[in-house]
Amino acid sequence: MSGSSRSDESTRPARLEPPVTDASEPFWEATRQRRLMLPWCTACDRPFWYPREVCPRCLGSAIEWRAASGRGEVYAHTVEHKPVMLKAVFGDEPYCVALVELDEGVRLMSNIVDVDPLAVEVGMRVSARWEPMSDGRHLLLFAPEGPVA
Repeated sequence: MSGSSRSDESTRPARLEPPVTDASEPFWEATRQRRLMLPWCTACDRPFWYPREVCPRCLGSAIEWRAASGRGEVYAHTVEHKPVMLKAVFGDEPYCVALVELDEGVRLMSNIVDVDPLAVEVGMRVSARWEPMSDGRHLLLFAPEGPVA
């Protein structure tokens, strides 16, 4: 056997690419245009996250998708220093995983980019950034607040 079992740096995916489900399809389709859309319950007139068939508050099934600002703040975060399980994806560099509270009131998990992971703080204002994926969708990431890219 003459090859290395380690993946070549040039073929390593930048990130894991999430699957599309029936409930999340509108979200992922909007990411093709780098737009952030949230599911809204028309009965409660409030957004929620994660995409699902019914409202988690009132169990209503009248759900529509509305544009979101892409802005919010870091609610909680952690820095992964040794990505043992996903080293093939993330490499050796530390990265920040954060729970971001959007201005619309929902919280979602993402990565904070374009900043030293150790400089991320609770309350830091962030805005959406988009990383292309192999199928034309974009992965939602966040960076310290500035113009939404």
